[in-house]
Amino acid sequence: MLVNLGNEYLKVIINTKGAEVTSIKNDQNIEYIWQADSNFWGRHAPILFPIVGRLKDDQYEYGGKKYSMGQHGFAREMEFSVTKRTNDAVTMQLKSNASTFEMYPFHFTLTISYLLSGSKLKAEISVINDGSNEMLFSVGAHPAFNVPLDNLSEKDYSEYYINVFPQRTYEQVPFKAPYIDLNSVSDIDLSKSLQLKHEIFYDDAKVIKTSDKKLICRLGNKNLDHGVEVEANKPEYAGLWSAKNAPFVCLEPWWGVADDINADGILAHKNGIKHLLSEQTFNTDYSIKIF
Repeated sequence: MLVNLGNEYLKVIINTKGAEVTSIKNDQNIEYIWQADSNFWGRHAPILFPIVGRLKDDQYEYGGKKYSMGQHGFAREMEFSVTKRTNDAVTMQLKSNASTFEMYPFHFTLTISYLLSGSKLKAEISVINDGSNEMLFSVGAHPAFNVPLDNLSEKDYSEYYINVFPQRTYEQVPFKAPYIDLNSVSDIDLSKSLQLKHEIFYDDAKVIKTSDKKLICRLGNKNLDHGVEVEANKPEYAGLWSAKNAPFVCLEPWWGVADDINADGILAHKNGIKHLLSEQTFNTDYSIKIF
C-alpha cells in the first residue's frame, strides 16, 4: 500500500512494503528520489534491518545454529502495518513472525515513523527487543537521489558534488566487494567537496567511520540552488554509493556495516553489531531536507 503525505512544501509517497520512501517532490514538482529503474538498481530508499551490508557467504551462526540471510536483511522485503497516520505523518511497524524466525531467531518490533516538517522529512527508527535474550542487530537507511535532479536543466553528473559535515578527514573503510577490509583502512579528506564522477563507485561504496553526534551529507550542484541534505543522529558509518554509470547517488547513514573479509561468521563477533537487552529499546533518526 502506498501512503501519501504532504504539506505546502513537499509531497511524499511511502510504501508499506519495507516502509520505503518512493517519492519526494517539492512545490515545483521536482522529483528527488531515484525511481527504481531496474536497469540500474530497482529500489528507492530501503530500510536495512537486521543487518547492514552482506554477511560472509550470506550466513551467520548464533547459538550453535547457522542461519541464512540476504544482503541488508529482510525488512525491505516485508509488509509493515500502519499504526498511526495523519496528513503529514505516518508510523509503520514490523514485528517478528514465523517468516523472520527462519532467518533471525530474535523477537523484535521495528518501528519507522515519518514526519514532514517544512521542507524536511524526518524518519525516526525504533528497535525493541521483545524477547528474553540479548538481541543482536544492525540498522540503516539507503536513500537514493536523482542525479541529475528531475526536471532541472543541469544534466551533467559531474556538475554535482557531495559535502560531508563536519568537514574533516575520516577513516575510510575499503571494500573487497561485497565485504569490507578492516586491514586496509585509510584516511579520506572530506574537508572540501567531493565532485561526483561515475568512476568513484566502480569499486563499490565509499564508506566512512564516524563518531560524530550528527553527520550531514549534502548533495548539491555548483550551477543550481537545488539539492538535498541527509542528516543522521550518531551514525557509526556512512555510505556513498551508486550503481555503475547510474544517474543517482545514495547517501546512507548506518548503525552497522557489512562483514569483514576475515569474519568468522559468529553473529556476536560481527563488526558493528549492536547488543540490546530484553525489553530495551534502541532509538535513532535521520532526516532528508530538500532545498
